[in-house]
Amino acid sequence: MSTMGDGTRAVRAGLPEPEQFEPTLPGPVFAAHFHLTGEPTGPYTYGRDTNPTWTHLERAIGELEAPGEQVETTVFASGMAAISAVLLSQARTGDVVVLPDDGYQALPLVREQLEAYGVEVRTAPTGGDAQLAVLEGARLLWIETPSNPGLDVCDVRRLVGAAHAAGTLVAVDNTLATPLGQRPLELGADFSVASDTKGMTGHGDILLGHVTCRDPELAAGVRRWRKVVGAIPGPMEAWLAHRSLATLELRLDRQCATALALAEALGRREEVTGVRYPGLPTDPSYPNAVRQMRRFGSVVSFVLPDRERAERFLTELRLVDDATSFGGVRSTAERRARWGGDAVPEGFIRFSVGAESPDDLMADVERALDAALRTS
Repeated sequence: MSTMGDGTRAVRAGLPEPEQFEPTLPGPVFAAHFHLTGEPTGPYTYGRDTNPTWTHLERAIGELEAPGEQVETTVFASGMAAISAVLLSQARTGDVVVLPDDGYQALPLVREQLEAYGVEVRTAPTGGDAQLAVLEGARLLWIETPSNPGLDVCDVRRLVGAAHAAGTLVAVDNTLATPLGQRPLELGADFSVASDTKGMTGHGDILLGHVTCRDPELAAGVRRWRKVVGAIPGPMEAWLAHRSLATLELRLDRQCATALALAEALGRREEVTGVRYPGLPTDPSYPNAVRQMRRFGSVVSFVLPDRERAERFLTELRLVDDATSFGGVRSTAERRARWGGDAVPEGFIRFSVGAESPDDLMADVERALDAALRTS
């Protein structure tokens, strides 16, 4: 499948060989245990270790992450479970781990846990490849690009080259881009990690995450961690996720095209500042993004003058849900500062573009902005 287009690959990924009178994608397997006579040498023994529904999904994600290559994917109950599995399976007391200081909001919680285990954690911003300055002696470098919510993009190849030269492993959180937007393993990373709750499954109704590795030994460590902590997805969630992958290219192409149009429109409004979208040629992230990304994601960020007008904008929207996730078929937006923890202004909006008709969505945003920014 390495020469196929993204849409074909997404539709066909992970499907078993056809069998007469059997469904194309077998239904979810609900089982805590399996028939097991004699020595446990088969693939399915106990439900915390393996499940046929996970196997199909893991193969599918692997085919999207690294078409035509031999990789191993492990699926998890959530994106945070996947993130924790990499960091906590690799770092030991006395190790150094480098994290972004502008990454996903829950990363500080992981930092606290690592430090409680005696791991030294250093941080630096994503932009400007600033993590290079704190890389010396590190066991693992964690990259999040584009960053959430700031949408900065670092040069993954450059960071990977420096890290590997120093004996440092590299993990890339690819949640915002998905494998159809960016392939971290092709850029040299050791781990490609994502919260599949977001764009991969794209309907806002599943919690899921995954880790993909080329190195079987690294993959075995991640898989062992899942077994030890039991951070496993339910069979129904795994089956729904696999079904959802079939529309990944369709969803992303609509979302990315509308996101670019939205960013351009926002940039034309004087009252709106700080517009960020990696696919915008004027964006600071664009030079790196255009070299390593194939699609630029569904998220646009911008700043309204203050908290009050940001809240009014969100209230005025009719086709956009005020919700905290992103990557779904229904557009969402939020005033990010309401959570605390992110270094953003009170009027900072993270907007996730959905699959609505572009004209309808753009009109809704323009109307809501007019209402929110109207002088009283």
